[in-house]
Amino acid sequence: MNFGGLKYIVVGAGFWGSVFAERLASVLNEKILVIDKRNHIGGNCYSKTDKKTGIECHQYGCHIFHTSLKNVWDYVNRFSEFNGYKHKVLILNKNKVYSMPVNLATINSYYNLNLTPVEAEALLKKEKDKIKNPKNFEEKAISIIGSGLYGTLIKNYTTKQWGTDPKNLSPEIIARLPVRTNYNDNYYYDMYQGIPIEGYTGLFGKILAHKNITVKLNTDYYEIKNMLPKDCKIIFTGMIDKFFDYKHGGLAWRSLKFKWKRYNRSDFQGNAAMHFADLDIPYTRIHEFKHYHTERTKIFESKKTVICYEYPADYKNGMEPYYPVNDKENNYLHAKYIKEAVKNRNIIIGGRLGSYQYWDMDKTIENALNTFNDFINKKYMLGNK
Repeated sequence: MNFGGLKYIVVGAGFWGSVFAERLASVLNEKILVIDKRNHIGGNCYSKTDKKTGIECHQYGCHIFHTSLKNVWDYVNRFSEFNGYKHKVLILNKNKVYSMPVNLATINSYYNLNLTPVEAEALLKKEKDKIKNPKNFEEKAISIIGSGLYGTLIKNYTTKQWGTDPKNLSPEIIARLPVRTNYNDNYYYDMYQGIPIEGYTGLFGKILAHKNITVKLNTDYYEIKNMLPKDCKIIFTGMIDKFFDYKHGGLAWRSLKFKWKRYNRSDFQGNAAMHFADLDIPYTRIHEFKHYHTERTKIFESKKTVICYEYPADYKNGMEPYYPVNDKENNYLHAKYIKEAVKNRNIIIGGRLGSYQYWDMDKTIENALNTFNDFINKKYMLGNK
């Protein structure tokens, strides 16, 4: 592979890298090489059609696009329409199914009552433990919904997901979960929601379709890095600790494993996502992917379905890192690696792995757009047009 004259290489064809590459190609009219060690574009958002059923499946867990950022929504809609899907989650505890996130239906079901919104607010206020300054995940959760709902719906699920007692986790993690005292069972508040009509791989294909972009898959950065020109700008979205050869130590991650099954039935669980809060059930979620595309009527009504069991796992080398362990120790370590990166003007670190952040897709895109704009401003201020 000849890299002579290469000015920009983007490592990773997920959202962050793909958006940054598209901006370089469209705004600066530069030629970009995008590489990925996997055999597909899209990163963890990659989707593909199951050949035996025709159902499009998300290969690395469910991905529902949702945002209230109009600039991000406008950006992605340049490349794909969205079907308007709104995510609704159910959770099973001791053979009883509850609606998540916590809403009026959840509260009434748990307490076996028929409360109004005002009555539910009063009940939650009464049930909450009086913790003024929550110091961990468990204390924060109890301060929001009380010990009863927390113990039934949150505690065991979180223990499985993170592989540790929730008391050991940061209180900020629970902030992702909304609590409502009305019957709104949409998982997200955001104004704009949906799944790309042509699937995520279709969306990524169009983002990367610019004539100035070349994509090389099955290409490991570490196998070619010594062949790159010294003045080549490296936009890197992989693991930042590995990029710097773990010189300050390795960052902690949680990983996932998946088990797939097909069934000759029209519907397996009646919903796209079922969560499991019992400790004796080793998986945390079952995904049923046909529910994401009800507009594909023939496939949705067929007597076939595909499900995926999701198992949390301790991260080990060679596995896929999914969730950063954002405690003080790891965040401090990540900051040291960022200092290493800013020393070199030819390196830009970004994305979920590089930034050590568990971002939703819209926040990933927003950060890529903002980082690109910062890069443009610095580029022209320094006279490097």
